[in-house]
Amino acid sequence: MEPQSFKPASVAAQALGWIDEKTRAISPGIQPATTYLRDEDNQFRSGRVYARADNPTFDQPEALLNHLEHGAGAALFSSGMAAATSVFLALKPGDHVVAPKVMYWALRHWLTGYATEWGLKIDLVDASDSAAIARAVQPGRTKLVWIETPANPTWVITDIAVAAEIAHRAGAILAVDSTTASPVLTQSIALGADIVMHSATKYLNGHSDVIAGALVTAKDNAFWQRIKSVRKNGGAVLGTFEAWLLLRGMRTLFVRVPAACRGAQKIAEYFSGHDRIEGVLYPGLPSAPGHAIAAKQMSGGFGGMLSLRIKGGEAAAIGVAARTQLWKRATSLGGVESLIEHRASAEGANSPAPADMLRLSVGIEDADDLIADLEQALVAK
Repeated sequence: MEPQSFKPASVAAQALGWIDEKTRAISPGIQPATTYLRDEDNQFRSGRVYARADNPTFDQPEALLNHLEHGAGAALFSSGMAAATSVFLALKPGDHVVAPKVMYWALRHWLTGYATEWGLKIDLVDASDSAAIARAVQPGRTKLVWIETPANPTWVITDIAVAAEIAHRAGAILAVDSTTASPVLTQSIALGADIVMHSATKYLNGHSDVIAGALVTAKDNAFWQRIKSVRKNGGAVLGTFEAWLLLRGMRTLFVRVPAACRGAQKIAEYFSGHDRIEGVLYPGLPSAPGHAIAAKQMSGGFGGMLSLRIKGGEAAAIGVAARTQLWKRATSLGGVESLIEHRASAEGANSPAPADMLRLSVGIEDADDLIADLEQALVAK
C-alpha cells in the first residue's frame, strides 16, 4: 500500500495497510517484550535495546499519526500531560515561554506551578488575539510559543499561521495542542507549526479506555531529539497494550470526528437564542468571535466540543447537568459517548470557565436525542 496515493480516511481505516510479514495478519500484534537480544559481538543491529526507548508496538500508530499530520517524526507518551510537559522539559531553565490563558487546565496549572519553579519564564496571554502574542514574544529570549485551538473550555480560536509567523520571526518554536481539532480537521504543520501535540486519550483513541499522548514534529532536529530523550530518560512511555488499543481507535477517526462535528453543529444551532440559554460557545457559529479564522484553518467541521451558558447561574447549570439522562456527567472528551460537565467547579480557582457554563463533548449518538435530553433537563425542576 502506498499511503500517499490514498485519502487520509482510507489510510487511517487500514492503519497504513501494514501486514504482518510472518503471519500475513491484517490486524497488528502486540509485542510485550521489555528487552532485546544483543548480537554475538554485543551490538544491537535490530535497532531495539530496551522498551523504555521504544517498542515495536509503537511503530504503526506513530507512523500513522505522523502520516496524518505530515510530520517528520512522531512519538507516543504515557498521557497527554506527559507529551505536553516533555516539550517544556526539553527547554532550559531561564527560557521564556508564551502560552494561552485559556487552555487545558492541568497544563496551565503545571506551567504556573512546577515549570515556573523549575526555571521557565511563563507569560500567559489571550491567544485569540494575535497582537497579544506578538507583544508577549521577546525576540532572542522566547524559545517556545504554545497555543491550543480550539481552546478548552471556551473554544476560542488562535490563528495558527499568524502565531507561527510571530514565533519564527522571534527565533522561537510554535507548538500546537490540536487535541480538539485532531488531524481530521486541522493540519497544524502545514500552517507552520513545529510541534503538534495530542492528548491521544481523546479523539485519537475515541473510546474512553486508553490514557495516552502523542507529539509530531515538523523536523527531526536537535530539539526533537531532546524531547525524545526526555521521554526515554523520564520513563514517559506508553504501555504496549495501550498502544495497540490506540491504533485500533485511530482506524475509525475519520468516521467518529465528522459524526461528532455534525452533532455539535446541530446542537449549537438549536440552542442559539434558546430562552433558557445565556450563550452558546462554538466556533462553528457565524456569530462566534473566531469563526472566520476557524473556517480558514479547519476543514470538514468545527469540532465536537461546545459549551452552553445556562440562565440562572452556577446552581442552574449544575442542576441541568444533574437532570440529563443520555449525557453522562464525567470528565474528558472525544469519546463515542456524549459527556457533560460543569467546568468551573471541576477546574477550581482561576478557571476561565464562567460559573454558568456546561462543557459538552458530543459523541456519535443521534443528535436529536441529545437535544431532547438537554431540553428536558432545562425545563425540569
